[in-house]
Amino acid sequence: MRYSLMWPRYAKWWDRMKIDPSREIEFDRLAKKLFANRERYSAIEAKSGVLWPLIAVLHLRESSCDFGTYLGNGQSLKRKTTIVPRGRGPFASFEEGALDALRIDGLSAVRDWRLEKMLFFAEAFNGGGYALRGLPSPYVWGGTNIQQPGKFVSDGKFNPRVMDTQPGCAPILATLFALMNQPGAEFLKRES
Repeated sequence: MRYSLMWPRYAKWWDRMKIDPSREIEFDRLAKKLFANRERYSAIEAKSGVLWPLIAVLHLRESSCDFGTYLGNGQSLKRKTTIVPRGRGPFASFEEGALDALRIDGLSAVRDWRLEKMLFFAEAFNGGGYALRGLPSPYVWGGTNIQQPGKFVSDGKFNPRVMDTQPGCAPILATLFALMNQPGAEFLKRES
């Protein structure tokens, strides 16, 4: 999965994205929950360079915002991880584990954050299996008109008939930006 090939798709899909109206209340509630924890996410941003809204949506996807879990896969901070990424931890705090996860997935090396890069790295954080199948990742687009059937139901196991019911990163980011009265421009530039 290469950013140079993917960013035009993300830009097109973001511009075409419509949130499922039946999920707007749910996404609004989730965005408010993320916003309420922005200070914790901002502290991680200050150390990693990764924008706090991206950290927040990854935390939502990986563990429903449980601060007792590892950002990289949602497992307990108190033990070594047993699923991808395996063998991480234990960690003394969510922040310590989050910095590890962002570093090993390469997000802390990114310096020029744009909207399309946030979407690309959200997908990369979860894995490029959907892109290899030519599908928009439900990890990113779940709950929107961009989402299509197909889900990895466990590490490496794909079921083409399953529709992911978890909220995607893109609609939560859009809802979070709206909550902040920003279309996203405060944080990001757009690719051109």
